[in-house]
Amino acid sequence: MKRISITLTMLMAVITSVLAQNAKNIKINEVMTVNTSSIQDEFGSRLPWIELLNTSYSTYNVRNMYITTDTTVLDKNMSVTERVKRMSMIPNGSHKTILSAKEHLILFLNSTPSKGVTHLTARANIGKPTWIALYDGNAIDLIDSITIPPIKENTSFARIQDGADKWIVKNTDAVTPGISNFIQASETKIEKLKREDPNGIGITILCMGIVFTSLILLYLFFLIFGWVADRRSKLAAKQPIKPVVQTAKKLEKVRHVTTNILQDGFETRGRDKEIYIAVISLALKQYLDDVHDIESGTISIRPHNTEWGAHHSFNNSVNRS
Repeated sequence: MKRISITLTMLMAVITSVLAQNAKNIKINEVMTVNTSSIQDEFGSRLPWIELLNTSYSTYNVRNMYITTDTTVLDKNMSVTERVKRMSMIPNGSHKTILSAKEHLILFLNSTPSKGVTHLTARANIGKPTWIALYDGNAIDLIDSITIPPIKENTSFARIQDGADKWIVKNTDAVTPGISNFIQASETKIEKLKREDPNGIGITILCMGIVFTSLILLYLFFLIFGWVADRRSKLAAKQPIKPVVQTAKKLEKVRHVTTNILQDGFETRGRDKEIYIAVISLALKQYLDDVHDIESGTISIRPHNTEWGAHHSFNNSVNRS
């Protein structure tokens, strides 16, 4: 029996620890203390509101967690019973309290739970700083808290981005109840850069990275280019001179023939006119010098006996007989 009790105690401790870790993922994300033209509740009333955010990627039910604006609950000597009296518990019994990953929940302040699960009795101070806190279901563990400065009506005090540590006052047209906190549509890129990188550290690192990357690429380019040029020069030095000279001669011959064709047309086929003149002159010279072949006029044919003649003679003798 004693072992069972110890096991159950350890199991409850583990479960409590896991739940406490999950509860830490719930954050106060945005608060409006004076609402005259912002969102309305189910009854058309405009009440101060608080927005909770589940910053994790898992689902968590915020039922039975507590919201309070009473700073006296910070007294560590205060009993749990007395602390609960000064808090407003998030009611159970609705799917609205089950927050999926990155989901938001709007809870109305200065109201009464009889109006619904999103209505709390915790009060927002108008025109004065308001401390607002989120406690776990044991009313002991402080999950999140923030002090809202006095702000104008219909403006909100919100994290600059969902779950971010920095808070800002958001103008009426920038309030985002129930959705992700803003980057204004009218915000320019320069304004966004100033907001996200006020000290210029990010842009400095980016610029230095671009410069050094460019220098490295230039170094590699000239290194490879120099190596290729050196290889080509060495290969050219090893080539024999004779083929180059022969190639030059052939090119000169082709050029000469082509020039002749262009000048005299295709009838000469690129041959020099001097060649034709020389051939004709030689023929005239031989004619004038009476240099030509002397024929005897005698035709000599060496006899050649074949079987065809014999066969022909045989046929003739047979026919005669």
